[in-house]
Amino acid sequence: MIPFSPPRIDDEICNEVIAALKSGWITTGPRTKQFEKELSAYCGIQHTLCLNSATAGLEIMLRWFGVKEGDEVILPAYTYSATANVIVHCGAKPVFVDVKGSDFTICPEAIKKAITPQTKVIMPVDFAGLPCDYTSINAIAESSRSTFIPHNPIQKQLGRILVLADAAHSFGAIYKGQHTGSLTDVSVFSFHAVKNLSTAEGGAVALNLPNPFNNKEIYDLLCIKTLHGQNKDALAKTQKGNWRYDIVEAGYKCNMTDIAAAIGLVELKRYDSDTLQRRKEIVEAYDQSFRNDNRFQLPISADNDRQGCYHLYPLRVNRITEQQRDAIITEIFNQEVSVNVHFLPVPGMSFYKQMGYDVNDYPIALDNSNREISLPVYYNLTSQQIKTVTKAVLSAVDKILAA
Repeated sequence: MIPFSPPRIDDEICNEVIAALKSGWITTGPRTKQFEKELSAYCGIQHTLCLNSATAGLEIMLRWFGVKEGDEVILPAYTYSATANVIVHCGAKPVFVDVKGSDFTICPEAIKKAITPQTKVIMPVDFAGLPCDYTSINAIAESSRSTFIPHNPIQKQLGRILVLADAAHSFGAIYKGQHTGSLTDVSVFSFHAVKNLSTAEGGAVALNLPNPFNNKEIYDLLCIKTLHGQNKDALAKTQKGNWRYDIVEAGYKCNMTDIAAAIGLVELKRYDSDTLQRRKEIVEAYDQSFRNDNRFQLPISADNDRQGCYHLYPLRVNRITEQQRDAIITEIFNQEVSVNVHFLPVPGMSFYKQMGYDVNDYPIALDNSNREISLPVYYNLTSQQIKTVTKAVLSAVDKILAA
């Protein structure tokens, strides 16, 4: 069976993990701090906070901004449930909007129509490695100054809707010459096992708030907030005579370990020169195989403004039903090839249906989902395996559409 997205674990990573284990630092320590510095340099920003997941990063930033019951947060219907769940955790209302049919990303015009006096945050979601239209989204947030109603000093200082990007899919992608992480107020990355750059589990918050915010002060505050509200981490407490600490708030437990950071440091070092190059080769091979077949709608990996990072290959089959798509997937699996679907729209999930959402209110997201099949993209996928995947997809489509 060709797997869908196994992590890249080789001797270089194993050796660095072993070095971390032998160093005596396996929780948050020098490797995590070094990883944060290197991520900041890569993204072109000053401060990045590493955590145990992107989900934790999204929620902690909503809580930092004071999002609470009665507030609204705008997000695309086409995303993973984590984007919406963190809004619910804060007591706020997820306001889903539709996406674009071309590239799966949130529709700026739909954002405009969804803004109310209760809107506090826009959460655009980069998809499959491709960034959203941040020029339009940032302009929408900036134009909210005249109607934005702040409820705390942080919101008053920003004076407008916060743009909190779910960049779980897009580490290393570029928009108008800038890396993701530097494109809006705050961006959150995922380093989950299936991501381009993995730390097994993990994520990072890229802080890029405008003046007069001090991103270093916010980073220091978030370090406390994500470690039980404790004003010193384990590394700081090891300094001579520095053992005493205080709890200054009822914080959370979200910190990244040095074991995870050890993996990330190796992954980052070879990311542009090796990882992205191989993923690009795989995507281009798929494009070559499906480009001249009018049964397929190929994903966009790059355009005039954007260079994606080839996280997924979300192939859509034209003029099929959801039932036909599911049958095609079953047939592909019968040929020993693993595929996936990204995503089932969140408003169609049981929990959100019970809250009163109707997936049919987001027709483009629903159509995208019903026709989408994600093909394997990972570093060790061989050229022969790519041919096997392509053959399985074509034969499955032939069989199901002929039935």
